[in-house]
Amino acid sequence: MTALKIRKFNSENEELIDLLCSNLWPFHVKVQLGPETIKKAIEKGYYSEGRETFWIIENEQKVGILIIEDIEDTIPLFDLRLTEKARGKGIGQKSLKWLKDYLYSKKGKIRIEGYTRADNLAMRKCFTKAGFVKEGYLRNAWENEDGSISDTVLYASIFDDWKDNITTPIKLDEVPY
Repeated sequence: MTALKIRKFNSENEELIDLLCSNLWPFHVKVQLGPETIKKAIEKGYYSEGRETFWIIENEQKVGILIIEDIEDTIPLFDLRLTEKARGKGIGQKSLKWLKDYLYSKKGKIRIEGYTRADNLAMRKCFTKAGFVKEGYLRNAWENEDGSISDTVLYASIFDDWKDNITTPIKLDEVPY
C-alpha cells in the first residue's frame, strides 16, 4: 500500500462533481448528490470561502475529500467523505491524523470538532483510532433529508493532547448542576 497523500483542492470541479455524485453518502444529510447541487455549491464558494478543501489520494487515485469549515476560527469543524471503494481501509483514520497535524502545527488551532450520526459506527471507530475523544451524545440532533431524525455523537481533539501524544478522557462522573 502506498502512502496517503492529501493535496489542496484546486478548482478541479469536474472531478469533484464526479466523486461526490458517483458515491452514496448514507450517513450525511443527503445520501445522493446531484451534479446541479455541487455546481451551485461551487458557484457560491462552498469549497473555498471560509473553508479549505483537500483531496484524499491513495495509489494516485482521488478517493475522498476533506473540507475544513470555519478555518478562521480557533476551533474548526470538518467534513470527511471517502468513496465507497475507499471505506474500511484505514484511510479515514490516516486522514484524521493528517488533519490534526495540519491544524495544530500549521494553523495554530486549539481544538477540532467532528459530528457524526450515532449509527455511523465506522466513523465513530475512525475518530477513536485517530485519538479523538467522544465528548457528547446529542439526542434527535441530526435531521436527514427524508425527514427522519437521528442521534448525533460529538468527537473532539485538543491541541494539548496532540502536543503531548496522549488522549485525555473527559470527566464523565462530574456532579450535575
